Amino acid sequence: MNGLDATRRAWVEIDLDALRQNVQHIRSRLAGRCRLLAVIKADAYGHGAVAAGEAALAAGADCLGVATLEEGIQLREAGLGCAIVVLSPIHTPAEVKAVAHWRLEPTLCTPRQVLVCGEHLARPHPIHLKIDTGMGRLGAPWSEAVAFVRLARSQPQLQIASLYSHLATADEPDSAALAEQHRRFEQVLAALKQEALRPACVHLANSAAALGDPSLHYDLVRVGMALYGLYPAPIFCQTVPLQPVMQVRARITQVKDVPAGTGVSYGHTYRTTKDARLATVAIGYADGVPRRLSNRMEALLHGTRVPQVGTITMDQLLIDCSQLPQAREGDIVTLIGSDAAETIGADDWATRLETIAYEIVCGFKHRLPRIVRAASPSPRPPEGARSEESV
Repeated sequence: MNGLDATRRAWVEIDLDALRQNVQHIRSRLAGRCRLLAVIKADAYGHGAVAAGEAALAAGADCLGVATLEEGIQLREAGLGCAIVVLSPIHTPAEVKAVAHWRLEPTLCTPRQVLVCGEHLARPHPIHLKIDTGMGRLGAPWSEAVAFVRLARSQPQLQIASLYSHLATADEPDSAALAEQHRRFEQVLAALKQEALRPACVHLANSAAALGDPSLHYDLVRVGMALYGLYPAPIFCQTVPLQPVMQVRARITQVKDVPAGTGVSYGHTYRTTKDARLATVAIGYADGVPRRLSNRMEALLHGTRVPQVGTITMDQLLIDCSQLPQAREGDIVTLIGSDAAETIGADDWATRLETIAYEIVCGFKHRLPRIVRAASPSPRPPEGARSEESV
């Protein structure tokens, strides 16, 4: 664990070797000459955008995707020179000037955005057009795609780098909604081809579609969660071997023996039923451990599963380590990750909370330092590398 010392009360470990291997496994799944856009929005889903972006590129990703201008600027300031696609739309002159200055590639979703971008770009610049085939969120209506592309083509300063849509139910491969979106996308492409307007790059697949159905790959796939070793749904677990990139650990700060009938933490939501050995662990909901997991989660200590007891508080939680008399202050507790033969995943928390692993890994706050583990260092792509090459 690079940089880990005894002053750390709690931390997040990031295994860049696992991320690189995930990229390589995903690439092996792709159809034909399909390229890979690594989505590192939301600070790479809590994993650290700069380190994750560099590792993904070194492992064979072709370009990066972010959600906001600020995220793209952060990568440029860190020296990444690859193509960076901003997946959320821009619609003001100030945003247009920012994408031009930082060489970011914006997404445009409406005719007005196309016109604003065309008016305020000083020179030709790559842009991406998004159409809505059934997500109901962003994009021009699929039935108006030909007119939308024709409008963009009429703007001399706009270089259409790609046209894409986003799937709503790709984690349900047999769903009627997925089939309908695929059909609509195909209709759009056929109409564009007939008008000689089809962009050189079109894409539709997210992580689930990239893992599940090669017919959805087209020229590019946009992969986010799978990069970080998490499957979009259990049905995909047999497609490629993915390794979780994130582990979360904290130290014990106190161990005490208490008698039966002792109330534990705020509200005494847990009371010992027999004499017990309890340990206080220096991590809480202010760090990203959901309070709703109180009395509903386990942790790993010395390779053994132990229950969390009592209400999780802002900075601390309690575990019952009665079965481990050797537990001491300073011992390391694993909340997400592996210890010996035992593993607790973000999916385990998500199942208990009836949510998705995306929300779990994005929730760990930055007062938890990210400790990067990388047995094979990830060389930073040289500044300006592929900067002239669009998606």
